[in-house]
Amino acid sequence: MKERLEIIEERYEFLCNELLKPEIYEDYKQMNVLQKEKNSLETIVQTYKKYNTVLDDIEAAKEMMKDPEMKDFASEELDKCHLEKDELENKLKIMLLPKDPNDEKNVVVEIRGAAGGDEGNIFAGDLFRMYSKYAEKQGWKLEITHQVEGESGGYSQIEFMLSGEAVYSKMKYESGAHRVQRVPETESAGRVHTSTATVLVMPEAEEVEIEIKDSDIRVDITRSSGAGGQCVNTTDSAVRITHLPTNIVVYCQVERSQIKNKERAMQILKTRLYDLKQREQQEKLGNERKSKIGTGDRSEKIRTYNYPQNRLTDHRINYTVMHLDKIMEGDLEDLIQALITADEKMKLGESNA
Repeated sequence: MKERLEIIEERYEFLCNELLKPEIYEDYKQMNVLQKEKNSLETIVQTYKKYNTVLDDIEAAKEMMKDPEMKDFASEELDKCHLEKDELENKLKIMLLPKDPNDEKNVVVEIRGAAGGDEGNIFAGDLFRMYSKYAEKQGWKLEITHQVEGESGGYSQIEFMLSGEAVYSKMKYESGAHRVQRVPETESAGRVHTSTATVLVMPEAEEVEIEIKDSDIRVDITRSSGAGGQCVNTTDSAVRITHLPTNIVVYCQVERSQIKNKERAMQILKTRLYDLKQREQQEKLGNERKSKIGTGDRSEKIRTYNYPQNRLTDHRINYTVMHLDKIMEGDLEDLIQALITADEKMKLGESNA
């Protein structure tokens, strides 16, 4: 571990020196790459320096133990330093775990109403609102790319992009089936019903990762559809792209410009193909190496939202809280951090096995 940390520290110092050179500012793209790498190493380097300071403090406390008058104080200091050393060692082990290469990426999210008819669509709308509130708290940018509204409210399908800092590292835990238990607005007898909505989170593909041939796609221009009102785009600018080899269909109608809608649709298509490629690779690795937390299958039930009891349960980590109302207002951070911690512990256990 020490050798790896020393290599990382050397790399960090090199990056700091490179970024001080005046000529680096002439190449904005290269400067961005170096700055991003430096930022990714900063926390681990700071933790390692703190760890080395604690090691020095331990040696100093051991020296003080030789002085009879300082022995009691030194003993207390030694115990405190050893506890801090163990804590920092554990942090460093987690930091050295292999990073998900997609963690820093933006995401495309798709939510669909599933079981429960109208209530499933309404719940899909509630989930979209929850993620919108969470994105706002995180300082992320949200852009809707496609939506099909439900007849009684909500969405039978809504697709949107989230852009910001390390979006996928947090949102990747949301893929799967979300179950709601509540009295539907459409239920007059007051009985509790169970409905579901599915969430799919895909890391945004970069240009170099997916190449699409013109011969592999069919582009159709249609008139945008919507619920009516001033916001509806009534020109023939909506774009539907069909990827012929996989039969994946992407639809984008948010922009008034046909060209912009096509650009967005192509980016979403690349993201879907990248997601498909990743899932195929995971299948090849086999079930043993699939993470139990995170990029779950769309049909996997991951969470229950129980409105009568104001309870949320994440079934993957047996996490239950009794403030569902706050969760639905976008207070997801504690839940996300619990999932990250559980994922890290599981990976740490695998690396030590």
